Amino acid sequence: MRKYVWIVVFIVLGIYFLTGVYQVGPSEVALLKTFGRFTSVVPSGIHYHLPYPIQSHVTVDVTTVRKIEIGFRSIQRGERISYQSVPQEAIMITGDNNLVSVEAVVQYRVKDPVAFAFNITEADSIVRFTTESVLREKVAMRSIDDVLTTGRDEIGFETARMLQQILDSYNCGVKVENVYLQEVVPPDPVVDAFDDVNNARQDKERLINEARKYANDVVPKAQGQAQEILRQAEAYAQEVYLKALGEAKRFEEVLEEYSKAPDITRKRMLLDALQSLLEKSENKVFFVGNGDSLNILNISDLLKGMGK
Repeated sequence: MRKYVWIVVFIVLGIYFLTGVYQVGPSEVALLKTFGRFTSVVPSGIHYHLPYPIQSHVTVDVTTVRKIEIGFRSIQRGERISYQSVPQEAIMITGDNNLVSVEAVVQYRVKDPVAFAFNITEADSIVRFTTESVLREKVAMRSIDDVLTTGRDEIGFETARMLQQILDSYNCGVKVENVYLQEVVPPDPVVDAFDDVNNARQDKERLINEARKYANDVVPKAQGQAQEILRQAEAYAQEVYLKALGEAKRFEEVLEEYSKAPDITRKRMLLDALQSLLEKSENKVFFVGNGDSLNILNISDLLKGMGK
């Protein structure tokens, strides 16, 4: 009877000591604890430690990149993956007091397995809430146009950088690999109003471009015409000035001659005037003297009177 008791005792002890055999996966490390205190890091492979409660271990996956979804959840339905929106996470307010729906993905992995295993619990929740807080702050610092267009990549980069700083201050043992905004759109209730505003803005830009195109076509022509008119005016002014200058010079010459012989000069001026008048007349003219006066008869006028 005592023999069987010892056999049972040995079997129980053998089973007890065999519980210390454990395996660590290729992507994992094991954190060995002795009497509840961390003692060493064990790499992947098959290992042995003294059974519980003397020693125990915790395995941590240190190579797999983990993913946290902000504003949506992936739903596995058969072979296809669908997405469900989480508005309470996605809806954020921008710097110009508009609402925008932001869906983001955070990728991270474990960089310090000891800190990750013993300093925090529910790492995914910590990363999710911290990311959402930082993301709301970054969105609130920009306008809705910036968030919807050029600012998306910058928001993701700035969020990842600030998230890493905060998680390091928590000593979480987490390395943030990437934060990218998957979808940034106006919330469903305001999509129509947003489209109207966007269309009006595009119409405004189109009209401004058309006006600029018209101005670029008209203004150079008007400037060219103005320059041409200005040149013509300057040429006319120069012509008038030179003509007046010539007339003044001619007057001075006549005045000088007149002062030398006033009667002769006066007669010559009358003859010059009469010659000029006859050259311009198309009809024959007769002169009838009456004392010192000189009358001019236009034969055309006489012929018209006889025709009546």
